[in-house]
Amino acid sequence: MFFVGMKILVTGGAGFIGAHTAKMLCDRGHSVVIVDDFNDYYSVQLKEDRIVTLLRGYAIEIERIDIRNVTALELLFQRNNFDAVCHLAARAGVRSSLENPGLYYDVNVMGTLNIFECARKFGVSRVVFASSSSVYGNNTKLPFSEEDFVDHPISPYAATKKSCELMAYHYHNLHAMNVIGLRFFTVYGPWGRPDMALFKFTDAIVHDRPIDVYNHGKMLRDFTYVNDIVRGTVGALEYDGGGYHILNLGNNHVQELGDFITVLERTLGKISQKNYLPMQPGDVSATYADIAKARMLLGFESETNIEQGIPKFIEWYKEYYRL
Repeated sequence: MFFVGMKILVTGGAGFIGAHTAKMLCDRGHSVVIVDDFNDYYSVQLKEDRIVTLLRGYAIEIERIDIRNVTALELLFQRNNFDAVCHLAARAGVRSSLENPGLYYDVNVMGTLNIFECARKFGVSRVVFASSSSVYGNNTKLPFSEEDFVDHPISPYAATKKSCELMAYHYHNLHAMNVIGLRFFTVYGPWGRPDMALFKFTDAIVHDRPIDVYNHGKMLRDFTYVNDIVRGTVGALEYDGGGYHILNLGNNHVQELGDFITVLERTLGKISQKNYLPMQPGDVSATYADIAKARMLLGFESETNIEQGIPKFIEWYKEYYRL
């Protein structure tokens, strides 16, 4: 069912996935309010530019609020009659979470608790939130299924995401809240995060710097183009089946990191200098999404492979940096 004209709160709306999601929601006739604290985990200017450029012409209210500020959130919910919440705000990055686990638990867990409490208190019965493929840890069974055992997270970031899935269930169970958690798989594309592999590799190759290739390029990843992720996210917000669901959103196609780099080099017309390194703490050797459940509930399919998606990122990168 297509819900026309919902008023939706998008947390983390100045972020990579959040800004794209806000745009698609508006294109589909929904009203959007964005919450973001514009923190300096990566370039604040990039976040500002997403709002100014990607969301130009859209009537979107921007609220600069830290999701740990429950008073500010309650005032926001009080002023708005939200039909749904799309909770994408979080401290991202597995490796950074190893250095500052307290911050990750504070933002990702306590911040998420604030969002669910506000939804409960102000009668919002539809919540979609971002989880992560990192919850699968070192699971060796491929592809990853939502039914797999995920109680052995290997990084603080992964542990916070698993914690949020558990939290979401008790809000569904106790308060009849309809909740969908989305496990995103290695998202890339225009306006992406500078700490992600494609952005880092591109920037290094363009500026003649070597790239760090972990696990000697033998890692397997389910690289998923941002538009595919956003279609799944919007589909989850418009899902009318109710209940509590955890869904994988991925490309449903696994590729070796070395092959990903080869496509990038071919697109740039330039061979990279590679600094081969061992696996990093907290990292996983493989991710691969079984999307059968998302296909069944949302009609979700991934449409973009890396041969199509990487050139779209490079086109954006060159335009954004005026190369």
